[in-house]
Amino acid sequence: MSDKDHATIRKEFSEAVNMTPKELEEWLETDESKAVGDDADGESTGHRSGRRIVEIKRTKDDDLTDDDHAHMQKVVGYVHRHMKQGPEHDVETSRWRYSLKNWGHDPLA
Repeated sequence: MSDKDHATIRKEFSEAVNMTPKELEEWLETDESKAVGDDADGESTGHRSGRRIVEIKRTKDDDLTDDDHAHMQKVVGYVHRHMKQGPEHDVETSRWRYSLKNWGHDPLA
């Protein structure tokens, strides 16, 4: 990836991930967070992604790797896709919102 691609990815990531590392860490400790997603190995993909997002957000831009940028792109894609699929009612306590929060995006923020 070129630096321009990295800059674009970082911009899109910062727009998609609207939770701070602290907010996300606290969320990931909740029962609601742990209750959503597939967890064949004991932890859902979204929950694992949330932990990685915290690490990425605490890393200086110049220290981000190609793998970090690839994960950032994955997060942006997930958030954009799932924002189009939201429920019409009871958003606040929906599995849809909980899943998005695992990926660092609170649709009610």
